[in-house]
Amino acid sequence: MPSRQRRLSASALALANKTSVFEAQAAQCEGRSPLYAELCRRYADDPVAAEIVGPDPEWDAPLRLLGGLHYLVLAGQADWDDPLAEHRDFLREFVATQGVQTNEVQRSWVLVPLFLRVAQRTGAETFDLVELGPSAGLNLVWDRYHYRYAGGEWGADDGSLRLEGEERRPVPGALLDLRPRVERRIGIDRAPIDVRSDEGARLLRSFVWAGQTERLQRLDRAIEALRADPPELIRGDFVERLPAVLAEQPRDRLTVVFQTAAWGYVGDEARMRLRASLDAAGSARPLAFVSTGKPRTEKDCWGLRIVYWPGGDREFAGHADFHGSWLQWEL
Repeated sequence: MPSRQRRLSASALALANKTSVFEAQAAQCEGRSPLYAELCRRYADDPVAAEIVGPDPEWDAPLRLLGGLHYLVLAGQADWDDPLAEHRDFLREFVATQGVQTNEVQRSWVLVPLFLRVAQRTGAETFDLVELGPSAGLNLVWDRYHYRYAGGEWGADDGSLRLEGEERRPVPGALLDLRPRVERRIGIDRAPIDVRSDEGARLLRSFVWAGQTERLQRLDRAIEALRADPPELIRGDFVERLPAVLAEQPRDRLTVVFQTAAWGYVGDEARMRLRASLDAAGSARPLAFVSTGKPRTEKDCWGLRIVYWPGGDREFAGHADFHGSWLQWEL
């Protein structure tokens, strides 16, 4: 009897842990994807969902489960109202092996003024780009898209993807006059996606929240732009691989390292190692780090930061929505 009680207690704990991550994700989905918010609430009390995500699920387990189900839906192999038990084996494997892919190209609308600010402050007309956790690298080709801001437009006039958003404080028009050129584009990811293949494109689409038709359309146009000349994607842990990548960069040209959602997938120790790698590389060559992180005054959004080397000077550039729908520029 005691052993059975322990098993029941363990099951109850697993269900409680699973419930909390699904309820937290439901709150994040409200107003963005009603379908995902509804499914997260439903799965919070679903014992099959608890079995699929495991006894101690990470915060992103609901997104991996929903991504796996979306992957099947996109191929016509499942419906959203299917019981999870019908796809239990596939979903268990997907959740265990497939990390969430950061695929929101709307974030490039937020990145543009950050990259232009780096060019303005450093005077660089050309720089190299290194992205941490790029997924397929859609934001590495940011300069192939066309953008609209209150102070003007920027980017490729013939770009098939046109991006705009809400400016809570406008981007200065002087920034939009700059036209820096990207020489080399590199991304480091544990599981980079090659969207030149139909399977890779489907996998990337699966992590777009269902019901967000505009996001899917943006993604398809970005995939088209990337396929013409894809960036270099390196498979590996970016904490481990970044020092070697930076060592290979030309020392007479600015390198801009950036990340958007990748910070949320590494712990404090890994972040300390990354900062140490940047400090070491920046002591010997021009370097900038563009990053999203904790906000200063706003809630439920990102704070935008830039660090420059040599010297390690820091700038707080403003706040932005997680998916890039709004921007509050503060420089």
